[in-house]
Amino acid sequence: MKLGITQIIVPENAKDFLDIAKNSGYDCVELLFKEKEGYIKVTSTDVELNEIKNYAAELGLDIVSTCIGRGSYNLLASGEIQENGIREAILGLEVTSKLGANVMLHTLGSFSEDLYYEDAYNNAVISLKEIAKSAEKVKCTLAVEMVWNGFLFSPLEMRRLIDDVGSDYIGFYFDPGNMAVFQFPQHWVRALGNRTKMVHFKDFKGGALNGKWTALQEGGVNFPVVLHELKKAGVAPVFISEVEGKLDSYENTCKRMKEISAYYI
Repeated sequence: MKLGITQIIVPENAKDFLDIAKNSGYDCVELLFKEKEGYIKVTSTDVELNEIKNYAAELGLDIVSTCIGRGSYNLLASGEIQENGIREAILGLEVTSKLGANVMLHTLGSFSEDLYYEDAYNNAVISLKEIAKSAEKVKCTLAVEMVWNGFLFSPLEMRRLIDDVGSDYIGFYFDPGNMAVFQFPQHWVRALGNRTKMVHFKDFKGGALNGKWTALQEGGVNFPVVLHELKKAGVAPVFISEVEGKLDSYENTCKRMKEISAYYI
């Protein structure tokens, strides 16, 4: 069992983020790619990466995953922007592997008025098949997260995408808060099974028009059922908080995560 926190919600450079994670009681972290000094980048040198990796080790923190931001890429599109996205993802996987992590979160991209859904789906499959070749070489998984970009809003559709790519190194990044606004997160766990490669902890209360993010255990996510389904599916118990500090302190979120994790039975 490992409980961690993502840099997505901590707007600090890597070393300061690691200090916060350690002082808040976490075991592991997810680092964020960002074109800003002190963050990991797809262009980071081995020296820069080793400095961060070694500092995390000194603190007793495992770097378990990374998140690549919405930069110049769009894996749902075609042409140059797709090619840039493929190249960026491959570099990100290489950096992730050098850090000792084995999962990189990716949200694929976005639509435009002229980019039709079926074309976007087919482009995503093409992109991920190309990325999978490099992912397999560095033994690092690209995990697709369901986000509010209008794409892959069904667990069956997410499962189909992953199966159409057909690589053990392309998987699903499960975040129950993201689908709690529309659906029941535990349904996603059962449908995706062992395709789930990493888990965010987040909670949401209400519907699409009147909902809001909450502290853990204060929203609509049925964590006991979700954790039972994760255990049943054989998903590794590595859970990463994405609960912003304005909703609950990082320390208290860690305590809540420990309570929730007791349901992984």
